[in-house]
Amino acid sequence: MPLLRRALNLFSRSRVDREIDVELASHIEMRMEDNLAAGMTPEDARRDALLRFGNPTATKERVVNVDVAPFLASIWSDISYTCRQLVRNPGFALTAILVLALGICASTAIFAFVDAVLITPLPYKSPSRLVALFESTPLGPRFHLSHLDYLDWKKLNHVFTSLEAFDQNTLALQTATGVQRTEGVTVGAGFFRLLGITPVLGRDFRPGDDTAGAPRTVILTYSAWEKRFGKQDEVLRRTVTLNGASNVIVGVLPQWFQFAPAGAAEFWMPLQSSPKPEDRGEHGMLAFARLRDGVSLQIASADMTTIAQQLAKQYPDADEGRGATVVPLTELIVGSLRPTLLLLLSGAALLLLIACVNVSGLLLVRLQSRQRELAVRGALGASAARLTRQLTTEAVVLTLAGTLLGVGAAYGAIQLLRQLIPLDMLDTMPYLKGLGLNAHVLLFAAAIGLASAVLLSLIAIARAPFSDLRAGLTAGGRGAAGTVWRHLGANMVVVELCTAMVLLVGAGLLCKSFYKLLHTEIGLQPDHLAVVRMWAPQSRYSKDEQIIALARQVMDEVRHLPGVQSVAVAHQIPVANLAGGSSTFEIIGSPKPQENNEANSRQVSSSYFTTVQARLFAGRWFTETDDASKPRVAIVNGVFAQKYFAGEDPLGKSIRFDASQPPIEIVGMVDNINEGPPDADVQPALYTPFNQDPDAGFFVVVRTAQAPEAILAALEETLHRINPNILTTGTETMEGRIHNLQSTWLRRSSAWLSGGFAAVALLLGVVGLYGVIAYSVSQRTREIGVRMALGAQRGTVYRLILAEAGRLIAVGIGTGLLAAIGTATLMSKLLFQTKPWDEGILAAVATVLAISAISASFIPARRAAAVEPTEALRAE
Repeated sequence: MPLLRRALNLFSRSRVDREIDVELASHIEMRMEDNLAAGMTPEDARRDALLRFGNPTATKERVVNVDVAPFLASIWSDISYTCRQLVRNPGFALTAILVLALGICASTAIFAFVDAVLITPLPYKSPSRLVALFESTPLGPRFHLSHLDYLDWKKLNHVFTSLEAFDQNTLALQTATGVQRTEGVTVGAGFFRLLGITPVLGRDFRPGDDTAGAPRTVILTYSAWEKRFGKQDEVLRRTVTLNGASNVIVGVLPQWFQFAPAGAAEFWMPLQSSPKPEDRGEHGMLAFARLRDGVSLQIASADMTTIAQQLAKQYPDADEGRGATVVPLTELIVGSLRPTLLLLLSGAALLLLIACVNVSGLLLVRLQSRQRELAVRGALGASAARLTRQLTTEAVVLTLAGTLLGVGAAYGAIQLLRQLIPLDMLDTMPYLKGLGLNAHVLLFAAAIGLASAVLLSLIAIARAPFSDLRAGLTAGGRGAAGTVWRHLGANMVVVELCTAMVLLVGAGLLCKSFYKLLHTEIGLQPDHLAVVRMWAPQSRYSKDEQIIALARQVMDEVRHLPGVQSVAVAHQIPVANLAGGSSTFEIIGSPKPQENNEANSRQVSSSYFTTVQARLFAGRWFTETDDASKPRVAIVNGVFAQKYFAGEDPLGKSIRFDASQPPIEIVGMVDNINEGPPDADVQPALYTPFNQDPDAGFFVVVRTAQAPEAILAALEETLHRINPNILTTGTETMEGRIHNLQSTWLRRSSAWLSGGFAAVALLLGVVGLYGVIAYSVSQRTREIGVRMALGAQRGTVYRLILAEAGRLIAVGIGTGLLAAIGTATLMSKLLFQTKPWDEGILAAVATVLAISAISASFIPARRAAAVEPTEALRAE
């Protein structure tokens, strides 16, 4: 019954208030009657009864706190009072809410990316047990493996329940309107079972579907089913022609399924090939596996290393010097993003800290001005708990408004940041497809909002005049407020300036690192270069002579386009996310061990080096006559010569890829060209003539006299005019290619975002300093007036105020320098050709911050110097 009565009281507050008033009055009347019976006069009896029951309002508050309805009503009263106070002080309210919203927006937006990339598990069965497999070589730990190595790894390992291959392919799709380029993947028959994926329509690949001679089948992605077949159920058992061969559609993958290494692939086919013994040196596959229960990553790595060593001894020509690398699948997919995201989240957290410090300062200033009000309320009977609840309510209302505004702004920021990712890169980041305000992100926003509310409440409560109400009534705290604020506000400003220093130094280092990356020497001149990748149909160009003739025709046709200065073809071109295409070789006649000889291998036309404007150090370029009828030749880069011919002249030396192939004479040495990303070390490179080893898929490289963007459309049109069945992709400028690399994009994004955080931190820090000095001046008006009345000059007042600001600035910047150096050391792996303790950056940031802070302090100093002594004393 009591619970039912309290619930009913929620809807009858006025009746409850009347009942409480009546009951209080009756108790006072009964006490008065007892006092009268004891012989007191009526006046004394009433006075004693009122004193015994205390302040009626306070007594009523105690009763209210016992009953649910009055208690909730009192909370609503606190909220209403807080809202009215904030409306009466719009400057304070809007500033506090916007500052909080800014910090919460930045933290929430960055956390959304952290959640999508690093926290949310991959959507596969037991994703923590999935690993990616690579071959390690002297060039690095992650290289593709050959088909035969994959089969041996699958057969010999003891640590995986399943191990499947993976290989990307560009496909020629035959449609009613002609041939279209599309992306496909060939996988082992158990690939989808390894991931735990079941088609939503049709069936999975069956065991044996990936053997040579098996019926050709294909599984569609959901997007391909929707876009190309109108989501028809009858799509099963229909045929689709890919690369000139018919494939039967047997299934459709789930709509949510995406595999980051596959990019935007539409067609999945079983791996069907019969590798020959000489193909063991053709390394172009990835492999994925599922760990057995109880097998750790270290045990799996040891087992695979043993197998790789066994294969290296058994097949020294192809596998000597090769090992094995086992990494978690999550590491492969998101590993490169982890340091950048954690750095940005740390920057956003520091920005949130500055926001909270600023709002804390605003609350403290407001609290000092409200000391008399709080003291009066306490004197009238409000308990310390009641006043505490009022202050807490104000902090919660401010934080709630800031959180709601910040979350709304974060949604827009998330969409904006997502749009800044290049589309082709977004295809390799499927985990960002559903990026937004999911449950994890909203909980995070609520958590930091709650933490901010608690922090602001504690700061307000700690400085409230609960213990000495008389002091609050007598002073209102002008002098006291100034003293408190000079101490507390000064500490806050030091924290703000220190944090701003850390963010500014970090942003400066990242910006310099990004600048260095864009201007690093890559061994060629990227300006005025246009590139396009093309695939010739194998049905028409199956022989080397046909491919060479096509390449010559392409170069001849492109050379006649307006503005073209030179044109070349190459199997691979520089500046890529991964260099790839490495080959093992032996140096003929060398007494040195041969097991670790490996280099990036490139087939290029005779005009390639002059087109990209590489520098020849020694020897000669290729000529058009370097074809299959002539002895094989090669050009090497400087790293190749230094590593394999240290102290010797490489010209005239001969190498060969294996004993079955003819020797290759080194006829030239070229400057180092970055075949991989610009921030990676240059690896040994071996260039051979395209005419001696042609391939139906190659790049066309064009140097133009005008802006290369103007020729891109004409370049594709020319290729399709030569043969409509030629597939083209990657039409871009070399400078655009550099700017769109994943490493470049990550550094650019880091620099821009951290720079934005730093700019806001600088603004908030300077504003915070201005607030402290301005408030200090306002509290010292009488003191300044007395000084000037006694003969102090305006210059003295300037020095007085600026000296106070200078101390805070010096402490904040000095502490910030130490913190910034420590932080920069932790982020050193994200820097490129930039020292964590870069003197120029540290000095520039300290100077900018000091000038900005002094400028902000000059305004209140000028106001102080303009004080008229008589008016200041009269105002007091």
